[in-house]
Formats: sequence, structure tokens, C-alpha cells
Amino acid sequence: MVQTSLVEWLRGQDDGFLAALLRTRPDLAVPPPADLTVLATRASIRASVQRACEDLGTVALTVLEALVLAGAGSGPVDGTATGHGPRWWLGPDVDATTFADGLAALRARALAWGPDEALSAVPAAAEVVGPWPAGLGREEAGVPGPAELADLLAGAGEDERRVLDVLAQGPPIGRSRGASEGSGPVGALLAKGLLRRRDPDTVELPMQVALALRGERPMGRLDIARPDVGLRERDPATVDGTGAGAALEFLRRVDRVVEFIGREAPGVLRSGGFGVRDLRRAAKEAGTDEPTAALVVELLLGADLIGESEAMAPEWLPTTNADVWAAAPEESRWAVLARTWLELPRLPGLVGRRDEADKPITALSDGPRRPPAPRDRRRILETLADLPAGTAVGSAGDLARVLAWAAPRRGGRLRDEMVEWTVAEATTIGVVALDALTTAGRVLLDPVTRDARHPTDLAAALHAALPAPVEEVLLQADLTAVAPGRLSADLAHELAILAEVESAGGATVYRFTEQSLRRALDTGRTAEDVHAFLAARSRTPVPQTLTYLVDDVARRHGRLRGGAVSCFLRSDDDVLLSEVLAHEGTAGLGLRRIAPTVVVSALPLAEVLDGLRAAGFSPAAEDAGGAVLDLAAKGRRVEPRRRGTNGRPVVTESPTDRADELVERLRAGDALAGVRRSVAGRREATGSTGNLASLQAAAREGRTVWIGYVDAHGVAGDRVLAPTSVGGGVVEGRDALDGELRRIQLHRITSIAPVEPGGATTGARSS
Repeated sequence: MVQTSLVEWLRGQDDGFLAALLRTRPDLAVPPPADLTVLATRASIRASVQRACEDLGTVALTVLEALVLAGAGSGPVDGTATGHGPRWWLGPDVDATTFADGLAALRARALAWGPDEALSAVPAAAEVVGPWPAGLGREEAGVPGPAELADLLAGAGEDERRVLDVLAQGPPIGRSRGASEGSGPVGALLAKGLLRRRDPDTVELPMQVALALRGERPMGRLDIARPDVGLRERDPATVDGTGAGAALEFLRRVDRVVEFIGREAPGVLRSGGFGVRDLRRAAKEAGTDEPTAALVVELLLGADLIGESEAMAPEWLPTTNADVWAAAPEESRWAVLARTWLELPRLPGLVGRRDEADKPITALSDGPRRPPAPRDRRRILETLADLPAGTAVGSAGDLARVLAWAAPRRGGRLRDEMVEWTVAEATTIGVVALDALTTAGRVLLDPVTRDARHPTDLAAALHAALPAPVEEVLLQADLTAVAPGRLSADLAHELAILAEVESAGGATVYRFTEQSLRRALDTGRTAEDVHAFLAARSRTPVPQTLTYLVDDVARRHGRLRGGAVSCFLRSDDDVLLSEVLAHEGTAGLGLRRIAPTVVVSALPLAEVLDGLRAAGFSPAAEDAGGAVLDLAAKGRRVEPRRRGTNGRPVVTESPTDRADELVERLRAGDALAGVRRSVAGRREATGSTGNLASLQAAAREGRTVWIGYVDAHGVAGDRVLAPTSVGGGVVEGRDALDGELRRIQLHRITSIAPVEPGGATTGARSS
């Protein structure tokens, strides 16, 4: 049986396979490997193999255990043989198709390689699988032969057999509690050679005994089938419509939270988080619970719609992006939030819990930060996406069981809670509805639409599910307006100014109040504008009570006037103020008299006082109590450097995003390594004259040469060039590995060697 090394096997794979390998095992690409030998070495390291096994499903892990038991970690084994190969170890519970599926997953991750007749596995797999693969102990010398062993097992007493059956299920280690040979069932088994003592308190069941007990199933009974969970069929259109309604409701809540933050400016905690009381107030303002409010503020920060102010006592405030986002169509606004949620490296579900120091975890602090969250969130949604459109999983618990089967090594309480949080958050946002993934959710998972450069597809998916907007409302005598569906953007905007949302849902109810109408008049609208809008947009006659309310509020509106000023000047001498106003040197200060002894200006106080002094006056600044205030400059200041981003996503490019480029570099590096090996005994260390002659000959004859050189920093390097011109102290030629035009100064060349035809390229290039 011919043994093929991992690096040789990788060289025989096409570029598509290598790119997929780098994406599947991203740790192999950091830092970028120089050649395929480095890649194969990294792929065999225990830590990397451990990470790769965390993504393996139950079937692949079971096949890997069988390969380890068959000895594939130390040499190739026959995967088609019925002897003691991996197929024999798997027993009757794993058919040929299932074995092939598991083996394909291992090959795709470079954990196993070679043809079925000569399968090899990375040696580190034995360490990752554990000391007792399939619950089996070590193979021991001196264990009775098959015939004698069968007789001993047949003659074992009931208590002895019970001990053997428990250890045969695995693990094979048990506490003997100081039993001596011949004393009790454990002692009797030790005396018969069916157990081996490891230390005074521990015994182990040898592999041969366990295999005899397991019979035709060397690895025990294997339950590797996908869990059978309850599925429910729903109309995909109903699912999409319900999700679209949830999306609109979520946008309404987000708007209320943004409005609350802009109005109240909650303070930033010293830990960098959002206060518990402020979160409770935000939830009340949005008409939702605190977990949903925590999700909203986390998404707002993740989407850069809110941020910290630069004041000495920083506050949470909307960013300028929030205004741009608010003006966009509903589907585009939702697409921003949905993408942010999918890639959010945080777990909003942790907000409100306590950390290791028994302190409450607050929103926007470091507590909810979990970098693997996007990967786990996507894994959960992709499990739903594997089901037909409109198919719903019975419960979050059923979904957790499927995920446990798909990645057993990613288990634990947090995984099950992550499933619950993800489904709940996806339902709130509108990605999941009626326990099924919406069409917009499927588009969200598409690799192309996850790119911020392709936002329209995701927005279009939601737009297709939204009901047609209505252009009219139903005005009622109790000063309310009923919106019988989704309002058009301009109608919703006007109603948001004129009235308050009293209840949301399938039909949103707006209530007109004095405060809401006064707010509309504050924007510059007149009573006539309001009357005209109501008459044009109401399907029912405008109630008289609403007409009277509009007129009454308009009649009282504006009887008091206010304006913005930055500073004031006061003096008991009104003649002095008249002189100040009449002086030509104060014309640019924007002074305006509002009382005989008071003048105001929109300019800063320091600027006004400097202007008055330049005009020949001697003003003094005062504080709120009338005491003289020193406004002398204290020198320039700079903002302190802030550490951390409180979960703000930083757009960085992962090396695996350039997998195709990395593969090209791998091929080039591998080819260069091959050239180094081929010219190792033919390198010519010559002087500048010899270098010149060798290079000129190569240029004339169209030959390729290997050139060793030292760069300007004294670092040794080498290239494979096809020289095109030699002169002026420089050799110029095409790099045989990447085709780029290179220039190397002759005095930096240390050695030259001719390259045989075909010596600069190795390995498969494409499928």
C-alpha cells in the first residue's frame, strides 16, 4: 500500500479545493502560509485539528474515530476492506453511503486524505478524539485468547457481568475502591485477567474484552441519524407576510428608542455601558420589554446609529448616520438592521444576567461581547434554511437537538440558550416568523447579499412581502385616526407629526391631542394646512370635534414668542446701551435691544466682549449670581484617546476573503520551493562579471534562471526570472511564478542557477 503524505496530496488538489479549505479552516490562513508544505504542517497541528473538529458533524466525527482505531494516524489503511479497517470498526449501523459522506467532510478539511484503498489521517486526530476512542481501552498483552475469553465471559457471574457491561459502554475506566484480587466482582475479574489495574483505586477494561462484549458492533451501537424533530408546514406567503409585519413593528420601536436617546441623552456608564434604568425607560418609551430594548440599542450601536458624545461626561446620542437612515425607505432601513444583527459580535441575550464577578451585565458594555456569535447565529439560521420554504421547527429545543447532531463538540448550556435567543431575536426583527425562516431571511444568509455593496436584494425581499401602502385613514369622532394597513411614507410622516400612536398592529390607531397639534404648528404648518391635509387624506368626513380642536390650538399658538440668544448685555444706564448700539464698531456683533436696559446677541459672550473692547468700551462678564467672571483663555486642549469601541463593528478584511489570492501565492511559493530544491546543487556563486555574463546568456537563449540576492535591508531573497534585458547595472525580466516584471540590481545578486524547463510550476491548478 503506497503512502502519500498530506503535502503531496494537497499538491494534487485543484485551486478550488484549496480555497475552500482555507475558508473552512480560516486559522490555516493566518498568517498567510508561504507554501503548501507550511499549509500541511499547520493543518496537522493539534490546536488546528481541535478547531476543525469543532465544526464536524456526528457522522464525520464517528468516521474519524474509526480511522483512528484502524491506525490511519500512523499509516494508510484500506477503507474498502472488510477486515479490521475503518468499515469494520463502524459495524452495521453505518452503511457505505454514510461512510462516504463522513469521509468527504474529513477530506474537505484535510483531516484525512488519500484514496479509499489507502486512507491516512492527521496524527493529531488521536489526541483530539481522546484517550478512549469509542469508549475503548488500550489493547493489552496477556489477555486470554478469543476462545478462552468467550468461556470466561460465559462463566461470569451476574455481578461480574454487570461490571463488564458498564465498562464496555465506555469509558473503560472504573474505581475499584481498593478491591483486591478474588474479593468481590472486581477482584474476581482482576484474577481472571478481564480487568487490569492502573493504580490502587482504578481499573481498566482491555480493548479485547470490550470488543468481545460488543460483538458485531466494535464501536458500540451508533446512533448517528439526524434527530427526528416535529416539523410543521405553513404557507410561505403567510410566513413572509407575518415576518414583514414584525419588521415594520420593529422599525417603529427602533424609531421610538432613537427618539428617546436623542431627547434624553442617557449618560454613559463608567464601564462604557447603557444604564439599567435608562434601558427600562427606553423599553417603556418603545412599548416593549427590556430584552427587546437591549437588542435595539445593541443594533443601533452596531449600525453606528448611536454613539458616545465627546463631552467630559459622555452621553449616548444619535449619530448623523441616524438622520440619513431615518430618511430611507422602510425596507432599506430594515436591511441595515438585519445585516447588523447577523454580523453582531455580541449576545444581547446576556444583558441583565450576572458575570463571573456577580455584577449585572449591561447593554453596550464589554459583558455581552462574544466574537463567535455571528458564526453561531448563522449556523442556527442555516439549519432553518435547509428546510423547505414555509417549514417550521416544532420548538427551539428541537432546533438545539439538530444543532447538537450537526456539531456535537459545540455543545453546552450556552449553545442551547443561543438557539433560544437567536430564534427570539430573529422573530422580533422579522427574519423568522411562525417558527419558519422568511424569504428575506434566506436572502440575508446569501453570501452576496451579506456584502454591504449589495443591499438592494435584501431590501427587495422585504419589499415584496410588504402589503401595498394605503393612502387614506379613517378619522373618528373620538379624535383618533385608524390606519387600515401599512401607510405610505409621506402619509406616515405627516401623521407622526400631527398625532401620537395609541396602539400598533394590523391597524394602527393615532390620537390627536393638543400637544401633537401644537408640535405640528411648531414646524411651520398653519391651521389651514392641517384642515386641508385631513380632508384630503381621510376616507371619512372630518369630525367636527377635530376641526374645533385644530382651530382652538391654532388660535392660542404663537401668542408668546421666543428666540435663541447666546449672551446678553445689561446696564443700569440705558443711554450707554444706546451708545453701544449706535457705535459703528459694534455693527458686526449682532446686538438687539429687547428692553431699555438689556441687549442680546447670538454670538458667544467672549467674542462680544472682545468686540466691545475693540470699540473702546470696558465691559465685564458676570455669572448667574452677578459676580465678575474671568473669561481669559486657558490654553488649547485635545480630546483624550478612547480605548475600545464598546462593540462597534470594525470593518476588517479576513484573510479568507482573499482565499483565491492566497491559493495563487501558495502555488507560487510551492513552485519556488521546488525550484530551490532542484537547483540546490547547481548554484553558481560568482562575481558581478560572472553574473552579468550568465544573465546575458540567459536573455539571449530565452532561458529561465534562479537568482539569489540581498535587498536594500540586507534580507536574503530569491526569484525565478526569465531575463529580458541586462544592462546599466540592472537585470530586468518576467517572474516565472506570477508573470510580474521584476528589476534586480546586479551588485545585489549573490548566486545564479539555471532552471530546467517546467521546474517553476508544480501542482494542479484548477478543477
